[in-house]
Amino acid sequence: MTGPFATARAADLSVQHFGLSVDRGVATFTLDRPERKNPLTFDSYAELGQTFRKLANVEDIKAVVVTGAGGNFSSGGDVREIIGPLTEMTMPDLLAFTRMTGELMNAIIRAPQVVIAAIDGICAGAGACMAMASDLRYGTPESKVGFLFTRVGLAGCDMGACAMLPRIIGQGRAAELLYSGRMMTAEEASAWGFYNRLCDADAVLSDATEMAHRLADGPTFAHAMTKRMLDQEWTMSLPQAIEAEAQAQAICMQTNDFKRAYDAFIAKQKPVFQGD
Repeated sequence: MTGPFATARAADLSVQHFGLSVDRGVATFTLDRPERKNPLTFDSYAELGQTFRKLANVEDIKAVVVTGAGGNFSSGGDVREIIGPLTEMTMPDLLAFTRMTGELMNAIIRAPQVVIAAIDGICAGAGACMAMASDLRYGTPESKVGFLFTRVGLAGCDMGACAMLPRIIGQGRAAELLYSGRMMTAEEASAWGFYNRLCDADAVLSDATEMAHRLADGPTFAHAMTKRMLDQEWTMSLPQAIEAEAQAQAICMQTNDFKRAYDAFIAKQKPVFQGD
């Protein structure tokens, strides 16, 4: 196929500002500046957003793991390379920047692949927002998550945090973290539902990757539909959501994977899904 709806392959992706590897349908994005706890820069923000947007047309990537190098996830926006320059920008440039960071969140949410964050060490600021936008989050007992915006004189309402964090951990808990800018401990993150699982530090990436492979081997069209409905139904009434799910499920009932699952059940075999 050619034109705007052409599909691509993982081999077509090229990145410069973070690590990218692909194995058996699972892409691993690695924030890779360990000497500075993997901060984000103007370039890495933009490239991450562009890459997540491209995933909608990459047919051989079925799930994504996001992680950080060197024992930390990400310390957020680079103080020297981002915060310093922001203090000298005009309002139009500032708004262009904040919209770009928001588009990274939208790109993660809208990517059809399930995105799993494997979090160790520091996960702060924009890094915490990337984790928040992911579908699943695996952490370690040593990890700490912080939305630090008030510490630099900014509001807690950054990159969708005031909308998304309360949905994950509750309004009161989110408000306290966003007002105070304090770090959320691993125990709190686990108890409050921010983490789906706590793992040993030397196992968090492998555990997240194992889950990603399980999802990649599943009915990935149906997973993408589940992801879309989890996002869209927040703005629907209950009757609207029930009708939307009726339509979504009817579409899934037309897939080859649905027929494969039935045939495998009749044959007393395990279905081999192909995502179509």
